[in-house]
Amino acid sequence: MTVDTNTVVSLSYKLTNHKTGELIEETAESHPMEFLYGVERIIPTFEVNIHGLKAGDSFEFAIPSAEAYGDKNDDHVALIPISVFFDESGKIDETQIKVGAVLPMTDNEGNHLRGTILEITDETVTMDFNHPLAGTDLYFQGTILTVRAATNEELDHGHSHGAHGHHH
Repeated sequence: MTVDTNTVVSLSYKLTNHKTGELIEETAESHPMEFLYGVERIIPTFEVNIHGLKAGDSFEFAIPSAEAYGDKNDDHVALIPISVFFDESGKIDETQIKVGAVLPMTDNEGNHLRGTILEITDETVTMDFNHPLAGTDLYFQGTILTVRAATNEELDHGHSHGAHGHHH
């Protein structure tokens, strides 16, 4: 069976920064990535590059940042009043609120975001809400481990359930 719409794909891969070679993420055959192909939960260009492969096939390809998580957007960097981060006593928890920390936030419309703290001053906290891999050209190397037809339940739910089923 080949990788196609409505198949469940299990694969191992190594993801690096295409420009620098820096390792970003790696999965092992013992803990592979598994997903339902064709339901738009994976980078579309990733799916295009593995389409038609079968178990045992290797893959190797680059995805430019614009086709992955997008380019960095300065509009996604915000200055937030430091008072937003005050606890009940009017102070900030410096173990949590520090440069480099990634925090869950909610915007004015109730959307959940994750932001990285870039700078803290007496008045503001500068946060970057770009995806952590925005602006990064990606390079994937890996192997297709298994390909199987998705079950009706997986198709109904829009995701794979893995080897041991799934409970909602």
